[in-house]
Amino acid sequence: MVRKTPRGTVHSTLHERVCPRCGWPQRDCRCSAPAPETVPDRVVARLRIERSGRRGKTVTVVYGLPNAPGFLKELAGELKKACGSGGTVTADGVEIQGDHRDRIRGLLRERGWVVKG
Repeated sequence: MVRKTPRGTVHSTLHERVCPRCGWPQRDCRCSAPAPETVPDRVVARLRIERSGRRGKTVTVVYGLPNAPGFLKELAGELKKACGSGGTVTADGVEIQGDHRDRIRGLLRERGWVVKG
């Protein structure tokens, strides 16, 4: 159905919206589907302590991890529960409130990961 006015086409249902990247109709778009999360067999985790920009509060940062949101969320939950403190998932890793390097190092080594820092 096309509705036309003296100024031109107002609404048209003849053409579907098309994805600009792949050219498929948006309802069947292939490029917007999330890629499956993959975690390598050998994970190297790095630990550091941060205080700057946090008003003197200490935060243990685990970084250098695979960028898989589900994996990071699960790891953050496990570390928060084991350390008994709060934390969050960031773009490049996991932050746990407080200085918990020794406890986190032990937990990650039990998983068979290489831990640096």
